[in-house]
Amino acid sequence: MIRTLLALDGALVLGALSFVLAAEEDIHVVAELDRGDAVPAAVRTQRPDVVVADLDLVEEEVPGRLGLCPVLMLVHPQRARRLRGMLSPSRTVGILRNDAAPQRVVDGIRRLARREPVLDADLVVAALHSDNPLSDRERQVLTLTAAGAPVAEVAATLGLTRGTVRNHLGRIARKVGARTRVEAVRLAGEAGWI
Repeated sequence: MIRTLLALDGALVLGALSFVLAAEEDIHVVAELDRGDAVPAAVRTQRPDVVVADLDLVEEEVPGRLGLCPVLMLVHPQRARRLRGMLSPSRTVGILRNDAAPQRVVDGIRRLARREPVLDADLVVAALHSDNPLSDRERQVLTLTAAGAPVAEVAATLGLTRGTVRNHLGRIARKVGARTRVEAVRLAGEAGWI
């Protein structure tokens, strides 16, 4: 029996994957979590064979706090560049797109339990070749935003309208895979783009 811990963002996704896994005779879900900070303690108490998690929830936990438990990370393609530091021969980490077919996730769990690699080639390529997707103007807008400038100040500094600045911020968020401006600043900063 493969003891599996799920750490996924969103009750619907978490419940759906749990339901799919319940139909498998060789997989048993030992915990369902929707918070990344709860994962290390659950790994210690539940002792899963495999953790299936959203990259966003466990990114900070994977390098050291999950021990040697294999982790199958479900990753949005626009966030693949954040995988670069996690690709290591010393730990068993599987990588699949967050929209992978359920059977692919089931297969990934089985393979990780056997310590076999589970990789989405497109995500690995994206992680290793993460060129800056931002234009010069988008970098200027985001740099000023990162410094705390409100939209009106960014617009005045760059000679743009407020609407144009908001449009730039929306495009930037989509390009870097962020949900908010603050997250866009953080992700672009981590990637070295600003």
